[in-house]
Amino acid sequence: MPFLDHLEELRWRILKSLLAIAIAFVFTFWLCTASGLDIIGIAVKPIQPYLHGKHLVYTHPIEPFTLLLQAAGVLALVLAEPVVAYQIWAFLAPALTKKERKALIPVLIAAAVLFLAGIALSVFMFVPVTMSLMDKLPHGSLDSMLTVSEYFSFLFAVSLAFGVMFELPIVILALTAIGLITPQLLSKYRRHAIVATLIVCEIVTPGDFIISTLMLWIPVYGLYELSIIVSRFVFRARLKRERVAAHGGLAE
Repeated sequence: MPFLDHLEELRWRILKSLLAIAIAFVFTFWLCTASGLDIIGIAVKPIQPYLHGKHLVYTHPIEPFTLLLQAAGVLALVLAEPVVAYQIWAFLAPALTKKERKALIPVLIAAAVLFLAGIALSVFMFVPVTMSLMDKLPHGSLDSMLTVSEYFSFLFAVSLAFGVMFELPIVILALTAIGLITPQLLSKYRRHAIVATLIVCEIVTPGDFIISTLMLWIPVYGLYELSIIVSRFVFRARLKRERVAAHGGLAE
C-alpha cells in the first residue's frame, strides 16, 4: 500500500478504537451511576477490615462525581481493550510473516495475563497487607481520616507499578529474540539483577516500608529467574533460524 493509504487506514483504526472506548464509557458510566452498582464500595472492600467501621471521606464537593468518571474510564478501557487490540493487530498483521503472527499472539496474551496478575497481587495482597501493617503501628494519639482521593491515588499507583513490573519477562524475551541479550548473560549478571530489581521496586512502590518493596521484589525476581529459563528456548530458536539462513545463503 502507498504511504498515504497506510495513514488513512491508521486513521480509521484509531477512530474505531475511540468509538469502542466511547461506547464502553457510556455503558460503564451508567453502570457506576444509574444501575446502583457501588463501584467505590467494591474498590474499598480489600481494606474494609482496617477502616474499623469508618468510611472514606471526601473534601471537595464534586470529588465523588470525579471519582465515578475515573472509575468508568478505567472500566471502559478494560471493556474496549479487545476491540483496540484487534484494531492494532489488523493494522500490523499484513506486515508480519506467518511465523511472526503465530509468535506474536501468545506474547500479547502473556503480556495481558502478567499485567492483570500484577494488578490482582497489588489489590488483593499488597494493599491489605500494607494497611494491616499501618494499623498495627502505635498511633493512639492520632485519629485517621483517609480520604477517597488519597486511597484511590495510592491504589492506582500501586496497581500500575505492579502491572508494569510484571512485564519484565516479556521485555527479556523480546531482547533475547532480537539478539541484544543471551541466557548466559542473564545468568552471569544474576547478582546485579538482584540489586537492580530491588532498587527499581523501591522506587516504584509508594511509601518507605521495606515490606512493601519486598512484596513486589520477590515475585518480580522470581519472574526474572523464570525468564532465564524461557529465554533459553527463544535463544535456541534464534540460533536455529540464523543457521538455516546462513546455509540458505551458502547454497545460493
